Amino acid sequence: MSQLQHSTPAAAGLPVVGGDAQQYLVFALYDEAFAIGIRNIKEIIEYGHLTEVPMMPEVVRGVINLRGAVVPVADLAVRFGRARTVVGRRTCIVIVEVESEPGQFQVIGILVDAVNEVLEIPPQDIEPPPAFGTRIRSDFVAGMGKVNGKFVIILELKHILSLEELAGVAGQPALADAATGGDKPLLAS
Repeated sequence: MSQLQHSTPAAAGLPVVGGDAQQYLVFALYDEAFAIGIRNIKEIIEYGHLTEVPMMPEVVRGVINLRGAVVPVADLAVRFGRARTVVGRRTCIVIVEVESEPGQFQVIGILVDAVNEVLEIPPQDIEPPPAFGTRIRSDFVAGMGKVNGKFVIILELKHILSLEELAGVAGQPALADAATGGDKPLLAS
């Protein structure tokens, strides 16, 4: 599997637009635009072989071996109550780091249909999450960013990825064995 390693989304060749606001990685999932603050993003890699692990929650599509570390990959579509993501030409895995406990961080991959761009959204262009009307749980939404007359749903990764079914996934011995397949890495470093 080829790998895209980028220290920042801008280094990934993604367009960066704007001025003094916080930067967000915008991606597509089921033809909807979602965003994640780039401070949570470690890298973006092409979709490749995932090792499925028996008895994992449906939201966990599998694990990858990322330079010797076992990284679970969550399917956001399933997390949002939709059908599994259909892997296409632009499907990729966004590797994020989420604080699981104060001072402790968990690295998790999230499966997305396509990564679009990096945008800077000024705080005055971010509305609070709506109490109703979204197709995902309101606690999953950190805000609604206004970009070019349209809304981008800014996700609250802490709530999406820190719930019970994802807790401790990377620490399970079965995951380590499955991801390494013995001594064979799944991803080239």
